[in-house]
Amino acid sequence: MTSKTRTAATVAIAVFGSAVPAFAELKFDTKFGGHVSFYGQFDPALISVDDGQQTNTRLLDNALSNSRLGLRYYRPLGEREFMFRFETGLRLPSSAEWDQNGSFFSGWTIDDIRHFDFSLKGRWGKTSLGQGSMVSDGAATIDLSYVGLALYSFTNDENTSFIYRDPAGALSGPTIRDTADNFDGSRGWRARYDTPKFNGFTAGVSGGVAWGQNILDLSEDDDTLDLGVFYANTFEGGVQFAAGVAYARRARDDNTGTRKDTMGSASVLLRNGLSFTVAAGRREDDKVGASNPEYWYGKVAYEGQWLTWGKTGVGVDYYSGRDFVNQGSDTHAWGIALVQKIERINTDAYLKYRSHVFDDGTTRYQRNQTWVLGALWKF
Repeated sequence: MTSKTRTAATVAIAVFGSAVPAFAELKFDTKFGGHVSFYGQFDPALISVDDGQQTNTRLLDNALSNSRLGLRYYRPLGEREFMFRFETGLRLPSSAEWDQNGSFFSGWTIDDIRHFDFSLKGRWGKTSLGQGSMVSDGAATIDLSYVGLALYSFTNDENTSFIYRDPAGALSGPTIRDTADNFDGSRGWRARYDTPKFNGFTAGVSGGVAWGQNILDLSEDDDTLDLGVFYANTFEGGVQFAAGVAYARRARDDNTGTRKDTMGSASVLLRNGLSFTVAAGRREDDKVGASNPEYWYGKVAYEGQWLTWGKTGVGVDYYSGRDFVNQGSDTHAWGIALVQKIERINTDAYLKYRSHVFDDGTTRYQRNQTWVLGALWKF
């Protein structure tokens, strides 16, 4: 061991304690109080997209839940708790960065930082400051089904940049991203307040009020205000229910108008493993030429302990949207998925099929079909 390595090891032990735990724990008590925990995940997937004329297949990082690393520092302060959180996406070659013309891998940039967030939690609720989730982030994706980690209300993760082909086979249509959305909130540099939980309700839990800008995205300087109300409870008999609704107002920095999104979702999980999930949303945009799209989404799923490896989940869903891209357009998507827990290695393996169809009112574009075989490993 070199002297430089020895010095680094000495400093690490002095700060994080005299003993380093096993890799599986990833938790360190600190000499100055509190503890640091490390976490992360990897989500590689084999993705095959058929646009009606040709099929493209790649092994990519799934943008549905991208590979990432992070740390949290917790410290109790009497009856309060302070937390700092840092998390970044790894920006591996992503399913959001490919289409019929190939890949356009951007590499890591500062906007891959998902969280750089300070918070203080007490009886009065929780306040947060820094880069992190706006209140509406998650309002459209409340989902108690196990299969929800592969099949949920945002239907575009694996083929988002693919272009629709017209009936003649030309790549003349919009992208999948342009024709469907769930209007779920984003992350940004914000100030946020979450109320404490009261009889299952919060104006938070992911809720409350948040105002901010996404200053880590150098191409964006919009001001956003979010409001949200959420509910979660487990009833007698083991029935679980969760729901939420949020409103997000975004004022564009170029003075071209204001976008207002209203979205919500609800999910129920019965004791027998059967679950039902719905979501809906509407966008109002006063930018010249903008349409006002809306959608609804529904899913039926089931989960059970079929194998000794861990639980298994299956589900089928349907998405219907209108007025995306232009007034009078229609978007329809449906999917089916199987998810298997492999508890021994803390991995969720999944297989999914997704179909997208878009009609702009004058042209019905060719069907886009996607198969995904992936595995989400967390630590």
